[in-house]
Amino acid sequence: MTEAATTAHALPVDAPEFAPERDLMSKFDALIAEREALIASGVRNPFAIVMDEVKGPTQAVIRGKDTILLGTYNYMGMTFDPDVIQAGKDALDAFGSGTNGSRMLNGTFHDHIDVEQALREFYDMTGAIVFSTGYMANLGIISTLAGKGEYVILDADSHASIYDGCKQGNAEIVRFRHNDVTDLDKRLGRLPKEAGKLVVLEGVYSMLGDIAPLKEMVAVAKKHGCMVLVDEAHSMGFFGPNGRGVYEEMGLTDEVDFVVGTFSKSVGTVGGFVVSNHPKFEMVRFACRPYIFTASLPPSVVATAATSIRKLMTAHDKRAQLWKNARRLHGGLKAMGFKLGTETSDSAIIAVILTDQEQAIAIWQSLLEGGLYVNMARPPATPAGTFLLRCSLCAEHTDEQITTILGMFEAAGRAVGVIG
Repeated sequence: MTEAATTAHALPVDAPEFAPERDLMSKFDALIAEREALIASGVRNPFAIVMDEVKGPTQAVIRGKDTILLGTYNYMGMTFDPDVIQAGKDALDAFGSGTNGSRMLNGTFHDHIDVEQALREFYDMTGAIVFSTGYMANLGIISTLAGKGEYVILDADSHASIYDGCKQGNAEIVRFRHNDVTDLDKRLGRLPKEAGKLVVLEGVYSMLGDIAPLKEMVAVAKKHGCMVLVDEAHSMGFFGPNGRGVYEEMGLTDEVDFVVGTFSKSVGTVGGFVVSNHPKFEMVRFACRPYIFTASLPPSVVATAATSIRKLMTAHDKRAQLWKNARRLHGGLKAMGFKLGTETSDSAIIAVILTDQEQAIAIWQSLLEGGLYVNMARPPATPAGTFLLRCSLCAEHTDEQITTILGMFEAAGRAVGVIG
Protein backbone atom coordinates (compact mmCIF):
# COMPACT_ATOMS: atom_id res chain seq x y z
CA MET A 1 0.00 0.00 0.00
CA THR A 2 1.34 3.45 -0.87
CA GLU A 3 1.99 6.18 1.68
CA ALA A 4 -0.75 8.28 0.06
CA ALA A 5 -3.27 5.47 0.44
CA THR A 6 -2.33 4.99 4.08
CA THR A 7 -2.63 8.69 4.80
CA ALA A 8 -6.02 9.00 3.09
CA HIS A 9 -7.56 6.38 5.39
CA ALA A 10 -5.82 7.43 8.63
CA LEU A 11 -8.03 8.49 11.54
CA PRO A 12 -7.55 11.87 13.23
CA VAL A 13 -5.24 11.73 16.23
CA ASP A 14 -8.03 12.83 18.56
CA ALA A 15 -10.67 10.45 17.15
CA PRO A 16 -13.01 9.33 19.99
CA GLU A 17 -13.16 5.66 20.94
CA PHE A 18 -16.47 3.79 20.87
CA ALA A 19 -17.87 3.32 24.35
CA PRO A 20 -19.12 -0.21 25.20
CA GLU A 21 -22.73 0.98 25.11
CA ARG A 22 -22.25 1.94 21.45
CA ASP A 23 -22.00 -1.72 20.45
CA LEU A 24 -23.90 -1.98 17.17
CA MET A 25 -25.38 -5.29 18.26
CA SER A 26 -27.10 -3.76 21.29
CA LYS A 27 -30.09 -2.84 19.16
CA PHE A 28 -31.02 -6.54 19.18
CA ASP A 29 -31.23 -6.82 22.97
CA ALA A 30 -35.02 -6.68 23.02
CA LEU A 31 -35.24 -9.45 20.42
CA ILE A 32 -32.77 -11.56 22.38
CA ALA A 33 -34.77 -11.13 25.57
CA GLU A 34 -38.03 -12.00 23.82
CA ARG A 35 -36.53 -15.14 22.29
CA GLU A 36 -35.01 -16.26 25.59
CA ALA A 37 -38.35 -15.77 27.34
CA LEU A 38 -40.06 -17.80 24.63
CA ILE A 39 -37.64 -20.71 24.94
CA ALA A 40 -37.74 -20.52 28.77
CA SER A 41 -41.51 -21.04 28.65
CA GLY A 42 -40.90 -24.55 27.37
CA VAL A 43 -42.34 -24.18 23.86
CA ARG A 44 -40.55 -25.12 20.65
CA ASN A 45 -39.00 -22.26 18.72
CA PRO A 46 -41.36 -21.81 15.74
CA PHE A 47 -38.60 -20.13 13.72
CA ALA A 48 -36.00 -22.89 14.07
CA ILE A 49 -37.70 -25.99 12.69
CA VAL A 50 -35.41 -28.47 10.95
CA MET A 51 -36.65 -30.92 8.32
CA ASP A 52 -34.69 -34.12 9.02
CA GLU A 53 -36.12 -35.80 5.94
CA VAL A 54 -38.55 -34.73 3.23
CA LYS A 55 -40.58 -37.64 1.87
CA GLY A 56 -42.59 -35.68 -0.68
CA PRO A 57 -44.35 -32.37 -1.31
CA THR A 58 -46.71 -32.84 1.66
CA GLN A 59 -44.78 -34.94 4.18
CA ALA A 60 -41.52 -34.63 6.12
CA VAL A 61 -39.85 -36.01 9.23
CA ILE A 62 -39.34 -33.50 12.05
CA ARG A 63 -37.55 -34.76 15.17
CA GLY A 64 -38.23 -38.33 14.14
CA LYS A 65 -41.98 -37.83 13.64
CA ASP A 66 -43.85 -38.11 10.32
CA THR A 67 -45.39 -34.68 9.79
CA ILE A 68 -47.86 -33.33 7.26
CA LEU A 69 -46.52 -30.16 5.65
CA LEU A 70 -49.07 -27.34 5.53
CA GLY A 71 -46.58 -24.51 5.78
CA THR A 72 -44.63 -24.55 2.52
CA TYR A 73 -45.23 -22.72 -0.75
CA ASN A 74 -45.02 -25.90 -2.80
CA TYR A 75 -48.45 -25.10 -4.25
CA MET A 76 -48.26 -27.39 -7.27
CA GLY A 77 -46.14 -30.11 -5.68
CA MET A 78 -43.39 -29.88 -8.30
CA THR A 79 -40.42 -30.49 -5.98
CA PHE A 80 -40.63 -34.26 -6.40
CA ASP A 81 -41.83 -34.41 -10.00
CA PRO A 82 -39.66 -37.09 -11.69
CA ASP A 83 -39.06 -35.04 -14.86
CA VAL A 84 -38.07 -31.98 -12.85
CA ILE A 85 -35.64 -33.97 -10.71
CA GLN A 86 -34.11 -35.67 -13.75
CA ALA A 87 -33.55 -32.34 -15.49
CA GLY A 88 -31.60 -31.13 -12.48
CA LYS A 89 -29.50 -34.29 -12.35
CA ASP A 90 -28.68 -34.06 -16.06
CA ALA A 91 -27.61 -30.43 -15.76
CA LEU A 92 -25.53 -31.19 -12.68
CA ASP A 93 -23.69 -33.90 -14.59
CA ALA A 94 -23.23 -31.76 -17.69
CA PHE A 95 -22.29 -28.38 -16.18
CA GLY A 96 -21.21 -29.01 -12.59
CA SER A 97 -22.48 -27.56 -9.34
CA GLY A 98 -22.20 -23.82 -10.00
CA THR A 99 -21.38 -21.02 -12.40
CA ASN A 100 -18.75 -19.07 -10.41
CA GLY A 101 -19.77 -15.80 -11.97
CA SER A 102 -22.46 -13.29 -12.82
CA ARG A 103 -24.75 -13.44 -15.82
CA MET A 104 -22.91 -10.51 -17.39
CA LEU A 105 -19.58 -12.38 -17.38
CA ASN A 106 -19.15 -16.16 -17.33
CA GLY A 107 -22.38 -17.05 -15.53
CA THR A 108 -24.73 -17.66 -18.45
CA PHE A 109 -25.07 -21.32 -19.43
CA HIS A 110 -27.39 -23.09 -21.83
CA ASP A 111 -30.03 -23.64 -19.15
CA HIS A 112 -30.19 -19.94 -18.19
CA ILE A 113 -31.19 -19.15 -21.75
CA ASP A 114 -33.63 -22.05 -21.76
CA VAL A 115 -35.44 -21.07 -18.56
CA GLU A 116 -35.90 -17.50 -19.81
CA GLN A 117 -37.35 -18.91 -23.02
CA ALA A 118 -39.66 -21.14 -20.97
CA LEU A 119 -40.89 -18.02 -19.14
CA ARG A 120 -41.55 -16.22 -22.44
CA GLU A 121 -43.59 -19.20 -23.58
CA PHE A 122 -45.47 -19.54 -20.31
CA TYR A 123 -46.42 -15.85 -20.11
CA ASP A 124 -46.61 -15.25 -23.87
CA MET A 125 -44.30 -12.26 -23.48
CA THR A 126 -41.25 -11.12 -25.41
CA GLY A 127 -38.92 -10.37 -22.48
CA ALA A 128 -37.79 -12.42 -19.48
CA ILE A 129 -34.98 -11.83 -17.01
CA VAL A 130 -34.08 -14.35 -14.29
CA PHE A 131 -32.70 -13.29 -10.91
CA SER A 132 -31.15 -15.36 -8.13
CA THR A 133 -34.28 -15.09 -5.93
CA GLY A 134 -37.74 -13.56 -6.04
CA TYR A 135 -36.54 -11.04 -3.47
CA MET A 136 -33.74 -9.98 -5.83
CA ALA A 137 -36.22 -9.69 -8.69
CA ASN A 138 -38.26 -7.07 -6.84
CA LEU A 139 -35.16 -5.40 -5.45
CA GLY A 140 -33.66 -5.14 -8.92
CA ILE A 141 -36.59 -4.22 -11.13
CA ILE A 142 -38.16 -1.60 -8.85
CA SER A 143 -34.90 0.19 -8.06
CA THR A 144 -33.94 0.17 -11.75
CA LEU A 145 -37.25 1.24 -13.30
CA ALA A 146 -38.03 4.25 -11.10
CA GLY A 147 -35.33 6.87 -10.58
CA LYS A 148 -34.87 10.35 -9.22
CA GLY A 149 -37.85 12.62 -9.87
CA GLU A 150 -40.12 9.63 -10.50
CA TYR A 151 -42.58 7.83 -8.21
CA VAL A 152 -43.28 4.34 -6.92
CA ILE A 153 -46.80 3.89 -5.56
CA LEU A 154 -47.33 0.75 -3.49
CA ASP A 155 -49.87 -0.97 -1.27
CA ALA A 156 -49.14 -0.44 2.43
CA ASP A 157 -49.12 -4.23 2.98
CA SER A 158 -46.57 -4.90 0.25
CA HIS A 159 -43.93 -7.60 0.68
CA ALA A 160 -40.59 -6.67 2.25
CA SER A 161 -38.82 -7.17 -1.08
CA ILE A 162 -41.01 -4.48 -2.65
CA TYR A 163 -40.25 -2.04 0.15
CA ASP A 164 -36.55 -2.81 -0.09
CA GLY A 165 -36.62 -2.29 -3.85
CA CYS A 166 -38.06 1.15 -3.18
CA LYS A 167 -35.34 1.91 -0.60
CA GLN A 168 -32.57 0.90 -2.97
CA GLY A 169 -33.79 3.25 -5.68
CA ASN A 170 -33.96 7.03 -5.79
CA ALA A 171 -37.64 7.45 -6.61
CA GLU A 172 -40.20 9.10 -4.33
CA ILE A 173 -42.32 6.54 -2.47
CA VAL A 174 -46.09 6.87 -1.99
CA ARG A 175 -48.13 4.31 -0.04
CA PHE A 176 -51.88 3.77 -0.22
CA ARG A 177 -54.16 1.83 2.12
CA HIS A 178 -54.28 -1.92 1.55
CA ASN A 179 -56.48 -2.87 -1.40
CA ASP A 180 -58.15 0.58 -1.30
CA VAL A 181 -58.91 1.67 -4.86
CA THR A 182 -60.26 5.05 -3.79
CA ASP A 183 -57.14 5.85 -1.78
CA LEU A 184 -54.93 4.84 -4.72
CA ASP A 185 -56.88 7.15 -7.02
CA LYS A 186 -56.66 10.03 -4.55
CA ARG A 187 -52.92 9.71 -4.04
CA LEU A 188 -52.18 9.41 -7.74
CA GLY A 189 -54.24 12.52 -8.36
CA ARG A 190 -51.91 14.54 -6.12
CA LEU A 191 -48.75 13.64 -8.03
CA PRO A 192 -47.23 15.69 -10.88
CA LYS A 193 -48.80 14.64 -14.16
CA GLU A 194 -45.52 14.86 -16.07
CA ALA A 195 -43.53 12.58 -13.72
CA GLY A 196 -42.92 8.89 -14.44
CA LYS A 197 -44.88 6.64 -12.09
CA LEU A 198 -44.81 2.91 -11.30
CA VAL A 199 -47.74 1.36 -9.42
CA VAL A 200 -46.67 -1.87 -7.67
CA LEU A 201 -49.34 -4.40 -6.74
CA GLU A 202 -49.51 -8.04 -5.65
CA GLY A 203 -51.95 -10.57 -7.03
CA VAL A 204 -52.14 -12.50 -3.74
CA TYR A 205 -50.94 -11.07 -0.44
CA SER A 206 -48.88 -13.67 1.36
CA MET A 207 -49.96 -13.21 4.98
CA LEU A 208 -53.76 -13.23 4.82
CA GLY A 209 -54.12 -14.87 1.41
CA ASP A 210 -56.36 -12.10 0.11
CA ILE A 211 -56.28 -11.04 -3.53
CA ALA A 212 -56.01 -7.51 -4.89
CA PRO A 213 -58.86 -5.85 -6.83
CA LEU A 214 -56.50 -5.67 -9.79
CA LYS A 215 -59.08 -4.78 -12.42
CA GLU A 216 -60.11 -1.59 -10.62
CA MET A 217 -56.57 -0.72 -9.51
CA VAL A 218 -55.02 -1.13 -12.95
CA ALA A 219 -57.80 1.01 -14.45
CA VAL A 220 -57.03 3.78 -11.94
CA ALA A 221 -53.29 3.49 -12.60
CA LYS A 222 -53.76 3.78 -16.35
CA LYS A 223 -56.10 6.74 -15.92
CA HIS A 224 -53.23 8.58 -14.25
CA GLY A 225 -50.66 7.55 -16.87
CA CYS A 226 -48.79 5.04 -14.67
CA MET A 227 -46.97 1.87 -15.58
CA VAL A 228 -48.02 -1.19 -13.58
CA LEU A 229 -45.97 -3.98 -12.01
CA VAL A 230 -47.75 -6.96 -10.46
CA ASP A 231 -46.01 -9.47 -8.21
CA GLU A 232 -47.67 -12.83 -8.89
CA ALA A 233 -45.42 -14.94 -6.64
CA HIS A 234 -48.34 -16.54 -4.80
CA SER A 235 -50.63 -17.07 -7.79
CA MET A 236 -48.42 -18.41 -10.58
CA GLY A 237 -49.44 -21.86 -11.67
CA PHE A 238 -53.08 -21.92 -10.61
CA PHE A 239 -54.79 -18.54 -11.26
CA GLY A 240 -56.04 -17.84 -14.77
CA PRO A 241 -56.69 -20.19 -17.71
CA ASN A 242 -52.95 -20.60 -18.31
CA GLY A 243 -51.83 -20.34 -14.68
CA ARG A 244 -50.15 -16.96 -15.16
CA GLY A 245 -51.66 -15.27 -12.14
CA VAL A 246 -54.44 -13.05 -10.86
CA TYR A 247 -53.82 -10.48 -13.59
CA GLU A 248 -54.67 -13.13 -16.21
CA GLU A 249 -57.67 -14.32 -14.20
CA MET A 250 -59.02 -10.74 -14.30
CA GLY A 251 -58.40 -10.24 -18.02
CA LEU A 252 -55.53 -7.75 -17.66
CA THR A 253 -52.99 -9.41 -19.96
CA ASP A 254 -52.64 -6.31 -22.13
CA GLU A 255 -52.78 -3.80 -19.26
CA VAL A 256 -49.95 -4.93 -16.96
CA ASP A 257 -46.47 -3.76 -17.95
CA PHE A 258 -44.30 -6.01 -15.75
CA VAL A 259 -44.93 -9.29 -13.93
CA VAL A 260 -42.63 -10.43 -11.13
CA GLY A 261 -42.52 -14.01 -9.98
CA THR A 262 -40.47 -16.63 -8.20
CA PHE A 263 -39.36 -20.22 -8.73
CA SER A 264 -39.57 -21.00 -4.99
CA LYS A 265 -43.32 -21.51 -4.90
CA SER A 266 -45.33 -23.22 -7.65
CA VAL A 267 -42.23 -23.91 -9.75
CA GLY A 268 -40.67 -25.84 -6.87
CA THR A 269 -37.05 -24.67 -6.83
CA VAL A 270 -35.35 -21.29 -6.21
CA GLY A 271 -34.93 -18.11 -8.25
CA GLY A 272 -36.91 -15.08 -9.36
CA PHE A 273 -37.87 -13.40 -12.59
CA VAL A 274 -39.50 -10.46 -14.33
CA VAL A 275 -41.35 -10.70 -17.65
CA SER A 276 -42.61 -7.92 -19.89
CA ASN A 277 -43.70 -7.08 -23.43
CA HIS A 278 -42.05 -3.67 -23.37
CA PRO A 279 -39.77 -3.37 -26.44
CA LYS A 280 -36.91 -1.96 -24.36
CA PHE A 281 -37.24 -4.37 -21.45
CA GLU A 282 -34.13 -6.46 -22.11
CA MET A 283 -31.96 -3.37 -21.58
CA VAL A 284 -32.71 -3.68 -17.87
CA ARG A 285 -29.89 -6.25 -17.78
CA PHE A 286 -27.34 -3.49 -18.39
CA ALA A 287 -28.60 -1.15 -15.66
CA CYS A 288 -29.83 -3.42 -12.84
CA ARG A 289 -27.26 -3.74 -10.07
CA PRO A 290 -28.84 -6.77 -8.31
CA TYR A 291 -28.64 -8.57 -11.67
CA ILE A 292 -25.18 -7.41 -12.74
CA PHE A 293 -23.38 -7.92 -9.43
CA THR A 294 -24.88 -11.26 -8.32
CA ALA A 295 -23.60 -14.74 -9.13
CA SER A 296 -25.99 -16.60 -11.41
CA LEU A 297 -28.04 -19.59 -10.35
CA PRO A 298 -26.51 -23.07 -10.65
CA PRO A 299 -27.39 -24.78 -13.94
CA SER A 300 -29.14 -27.62 -12.10
CA VAL A 301 -31.52 -25.10 -10.53
CA VAL A 302 -32.51 -23.33 -13.75
CA ALA A 303 -32.83 -26.67 -15.56
CA THR A 304 -35.37 -27.88 -12.99
CA ALA A 305 -37.19 -24.55 -13.25
CA ALA A 306 -37.46 -24.71 -17.06
CA THR A 307 -38.86 -28.24 -16.95
CA SER A 308 -41.31 -27.36 -14.19
CA ILE A 309 -42.54 -24.19 -15.94
CA ARG A 310 -43.26 -26.09 -19.14
CA LYS A 311 -45.17 -28.77 -17.23
CA LEU A 312 -47.21 -26.11 -15.42
CA MET A 313 -48.52 -24.91 -18.78
CA THR A 314 -50.74 -28.01 -18.96
CA ALA A 315 -51.19 -28.79 -15.24
CA HIS A 316 -54.97 -28.39 -15.35
CA ASP A 317 -55.73 -31.34 -13.07
CA LYS A 318 -53.27 -30.10 -10.46
CA ARG A 319 -54.87 -26.64 -10.48
CA ALA A 320 -58.32 -28.15 -9.97
CA GLN A 321 -57.10 -30.31 -7.08
CA LEU A 322 -55.36 -27.38 -5.40
CA TRP A 323 -58.52 -25.29 -5.49
CA LYS A 324 -60.56 -28.24 -4.22
CA ASN A 325 -58.16 -28.65 -1.28
CA ALA A 326 -58.14 -24.94 -0.46
CA ARG A 327 -61.93 -24.62 -0.50
CA ARG A 328 -62.42 -27.71 1.64
CA LEU A 329 -59.91 -26.65 4.29
CA HIS A 330 -61.18 -23.05 4.40
CA GLY A 331 -64.78 -24.18 4.68
CA GLY A 332 -63.97 -26.73 7.38
CA LEU A 333 -61.99 -24.33 9.55
CA LYS A 334 -64.62 -21.62 9.19
CA ALA A 335 -67.39 -24.04 10.18
CA MET A 336 -65.45 -24.94 13.36
CA GLY A 337 -65.43 -21.30 14.40
CA PHE A 338 -61.87 -20.26 13.58
CA LYS A 339 -61.34 -16.64 12.55
CA LEU A 340 -59.79 -16.64 9.08
CA GLY A 341 -58.02 -13.98 7.05
CA THR A 342 -60.59 -14.09 4.25
CA GLU A 343 -64.32 -14.71 4.14
CA THR A 344 -63.98 -17.10 1.22
CA SER A 345 -61.22 -19.31 -0.13
CA ASP A 346 -59.53 -16.64 -2.25
CA SER A 347 -56.18 -18.39 -2.73
CA ALA A 348 -54.07 -21.35 -1.62
CA ILE A 349 -53.15 -19.45 1.57
CA ILE A 350 -55.45 -19.72 4.58
CA ALA A 351 -54.63 -17.56 7.60
CA VAL A 352 -55.98 -18.56 11.02
CA ILE A 353 -56.09 -15.36 13.12
CA LEU A 354 -55.24 -15.64 16.84
CA THR A 355 -55.52 -13.10 19.65
CA ASP A 356 -51.85 -12.90 20.73
CA GLN A 357 -48.45 -14.56 20.44
CA GLU A 358 -49.01 -16.88 23.38
CA GLN A 359 -52.17 -18.28 21.88
CA ALA A 360 -50.58 -18.58 18.44
CA ILE A 361 -47.56 -20.47 19.79
CA ALA A 362 -49.72 -22.75 21.92
CA ILE A 363 -51.88 -23.94 19.05
CA TRP A 364 -48.88 -24.07 16.70
CA GLN A 365 -47.01 -26.37 19.09
CA SER A 366 -50.08 -28.51 19.67
CA LEU A 367 -50.41 -29.04 15.92
CA LEU A 368 -46.72 -29.81 15.50
CA GLU A 369 -46.73 -32.38 18.30
CA GLY A 370 -49.73 -33.98 16.61
CA GLY A 371 -47.85 -34.24 13.31
CA LEU A 372 -48.84 -31.07 11.40
CA TYR A 373 -46.50 -28.24 10.46
CA VAL A 374 -47.88 -24.77 9.71
CA ASN A 375 -46.20 -21.35 9.73
CA MET A 376 -46.58 -19.07 12.72
CA ALA A 377 -46.44 -15.43 11.66
CA ARG A 378 -46.19 -12.27 13.77
CA PRO A 379 -45.21 -8.63 13.31
CA PRO A 380 -43.32 -7.26 11.45
CA ALA A 381 -44.22 -9.92 8.87
CA THR A 382 -47.90 -9.31 9.67
CA PRO A 383 -49.79 -6.06 10.27
CA ALA A 384 -49.25 -4.57 13.74
CA GLY A 385 -50.89 -6.61 16.49
CA THR A 386 -51.74 -9.53 14.18
CA PHE A 387 -50.69 -13.09 15.07
CA LEU A 388 -51.67 -15.95 12.84
CA LEU A 389 -51.05 -19.47 11.63
CA ARG A 390 -50.56 -19.53 7.89
CA CYS A 391 -51.62 -22.64 6.01
CA SER A 392 -50.41 -23.18 2.45
CA LEU A 393 -52.22 -25.82 0.44
CA CYS A 394 -50.60 -28.11 -2.11
CA ALA A 395 -52.12 -29.85 -5.12
CA GLU A 396 -50.62 -33.07 -3.75
CA HIS A 397 -52.49 -32.97 -0.44
CA THR A 398 -54.83 -35.96 -0.48
CA ASP A 399 -58.44 -36.01 0.66
CA GLU A 400 -57.34 -38.17 3.59
CA GLN A 401 -54.70 -35.61 4.60
CA ILE A 402 -57.23 -32.78 4.51
CA THR A 403 -59.52 -34.83 6.78
CA THR A 404 -56.61 -35.43 9.16
CA ILE A 405 -55.63 -31.74 9.11
CA LEU A 406 -59.16 -30.64 9.98
CA GLY A 407 -59.26 -33.10 12.86
CA MET A 408 -55.92 -31.84 14.19
CA PHE A 409 -57.06 -28.21 14.05
CA GLU A 410 -60.29 -29.03 15.86
CA ALA A 411 -58.46 -30.88 18.65
CA ALA A 412 -55.77 -28.19 19.03
CA GLY A 413 -58.29 -25.35 18.83
CA ARG A 414 -60.43 -26.83 21.60
CA ALA A 415 -57.43 -27.69 23.78
CA VAL A 416 -56.10 -24.13 23.61
CA GLY A 417 -59.57 -22.54 23.87
CA VAL A 418 -59.53 -20.90 20.43
CA ILE A 419 -62.82 -22.57 19.52
CA GLY A 420 -65.61 -23.85 21.75
